[in-house]
Amino acid sequence: MTVLCLASYFKGESFLKAAKAEGNRVLLVTAQNLAQKPWPHESIDQIFYVPDETDDWNLENLAKGVAYLMQTEKIDSIVALDDFDVEKGAFLREQFRIKGMGQTRARYFRDKLAMRKQAKDAGIPVPPFSALFNNDEINDFVATTQPPFVLKPRSQASATGIKKVHNGTELWAEIHKLGDDRMNYLVEQFLPGAVYHVDSINYEGKIAFARASQYLAPPMEVAHEGGIFRSVTVQHGSKDDKLLLEANKNVMQAFGMQYSAAHTEFIKANSDGKFYFLETSSRVGGANLAEMVEASAGINLWAEWAKVECLPVGAAYKLPKIQKKYSGIIVSLARQQQPDTAQFCDAEIVWRMTQNEYHIGLIVQADTQTKVIELLDDYAMRIKNEYHASAPAPDKPSH
Repeated sequence: MTVLCLASYFKGESFLKAAKAEGNRVLLVTAQNLAQKPWPHESIDQIFYVPDETDDWNLENLAKGVAYLMQTEKIDSIVALDDFDVEKGAFLREQFRIKGMGQTRARYFRDKLAMRKQAKDAGIPVPPFSALFNNDEINDFVATTQPPFVLKPRSQASATGIKKVHNGTELWAEIHKLGDDRMNYLVEQFLPGAVYHVDSINYEGKIAFARASQYLAPPMEVAHEGGIFRSVTVQHGSKDDKLLLEANKNVMQAFGMQYSAAHTEFIKANSDGKFYFLETSSRVGGANLAEMVEASAGINLWAEWAKVECLPVGAAYKLPKIQKKYSGIIVSLARQQQPDTAQFCDAEIVWRMTQNEYHIGLIVQADTQTKVIELLDDYAMRIKNEYHASAPAPDKPSH
């Protein structure tokens, strides 16, 4: 097969390597200002650069470039390696009638309003929410929903651009600031609780692999309050584990997921102990969660995604043997440009962050969840005292 990969951010190296290792022809379209990043050139047959320096590429020009390429290349598959490339991939598939997720279905994995409506229609619990199209609907939401509220961009990633407001007056003040851009936001009730994520591989419309984990510090808290990011594998076979895996299965079915990796988040509300759907995506989770899952399960999500995307016609996907270990990750902004992590010397450490300046990060693996949490708690205290730094959350992500 010939696989065209889109990456407006530097990520997906393992996908590119795995796709090439399976015998495919691998093409990459990325941003010009990412040209010097350490892409695995030995696994890429050709690279093409887009001059735009933001993730908002000119789709018409992109289509013209791909059309010219297709005069000599028969493209079998288009893969979006990052959240911000999902719409680009769907647009190109529609334009050139290439198999895979089209623009309507892609909205379920990018547009937070579309995914909430689809989940609600499928009977999947979601926090109360409202679009910002109609004033009466917004006022009705405020009158019938207990504050605080969160104002969310419909198509950003992670906690970027999210604002917490404490009453209807504050909400309307923020809506007025948005002006014409209000149509690209939604409002949702803020539910206090623990946030979880399920990382999965989907093949032929079914879950081939899934692993549930819990954020020990929710992404929104880390982004807006300067916390330290941590996540840990959920206790295998526990009630929460079973409920999360079932909830993830229901979301994937309701959204029509066929072939892809997915990263889906849920919140376990303090008020009633139930799991509520927050959001999903048709990609491998960011923040080095793929490395954390690999430490726990023994499989590389990027590589398995490449396999299900690039299987020859008639071939069946075979999942590698899965481990049932526990792993955890801790990541923080750091005061030092290249933090020295030599003081962290436990045998359980299986990964260290080395590429990102002014960041410190570690992944640990153990036979019990208790041991993982014990280590992460210890590291969090030491990192807070000796390394930790914080910065205001950006309204938009940057390269």
